[in-house]
Amino acid sequence: MKNILVPVGSSKNALSHLQYAVDFARAFDAKLFVVQVYNVYTKAGTMIKVDQIIERESKAFLDDLVSQLDRKGVDIIVRTLKGKLVDTLELACKSANVDLVLIEPRTNSIKEEVYLGKTSGKIVKQMDVPALIVPEGYKFTPPSSILMAIKSAIIKKKNVLKPLTDIKDKFKATTDLLLVKTPYHNKGDFEINEELKSVASSITETENPTTFQGVLLHFKSHEPNMLCVVRRKRGFFVKKWEKNTIIKRDFYSKVPVLVLSGLK
Repeated sequence: MKNILVPVGSSKNALSHLQYAVDFARAFDAKLFVVQVYNVYTKAGTMIKVDQIIERESKAFLDDLVSQLDRKGVDIIVRTLKGKLVDTLELACKSANVDLVLIEPRTNSIKEEVYLGKTSGKIVKQMDVPALIVPEGYKFTPPSSILMAIKSAIIKKKNVLKPLTDIKDKFKATTDLLLVKTPYHNKGDFEINEELKSVASSITETENPTTFQGVLLHFKSHEPNMLCVVRRKRGFFVKKWEKNTIIKRDFYSKVPVLVLSGLK
């Protein structure tokens, strides 16, 4: 894990989130890309160069945040990018060979009932790059216990587990695999290949209506300090991802959540 990208919004948590990102990047000796995406819609004939103003103010905002960080020797690159959020971030990730995107749950939303705001939810839902959702105000501590919850162990994508194995190996963390049998369970879903077996310190099978409910049932007994789930069309967050905003009553985590791209 060598390149980490952090999209920054206007939340009051931006500084502490960036400090977590610095501490996390330092552990991997990774480069940190701090970016803010803006888009401008102007009427024909507008005299003011709105783009330049917003770009200048956005860059000043990021520079001020970075100046307040304890950089700890981490290489930090600051960029302001114009364009549509997801498309622009995906291009940035591709050009910088980004391994992981660190996001805060609410980059702009101030509603207390919201877990993932519209912007963060859109990034988690639509981007194919692995993401780590860091709770607001969460201070970096090396994860020692990871709970990975999936409803199918079938893996077809190459290197899809790499972010998990990188974190597991770097911090010598145990990884407990939770296989959740839902009403949509298919034959072969619990056939675990050697790659996944090598990651799992223990394997638990449970039967629940959804993967999230399986997590709720087993979270306390495992006491993880990181949760790992999989992004998929009909997997974790299935209904939650039909809308970008995710309410806390539907899902909430007090620990960082690593979201892998789809296994298949």
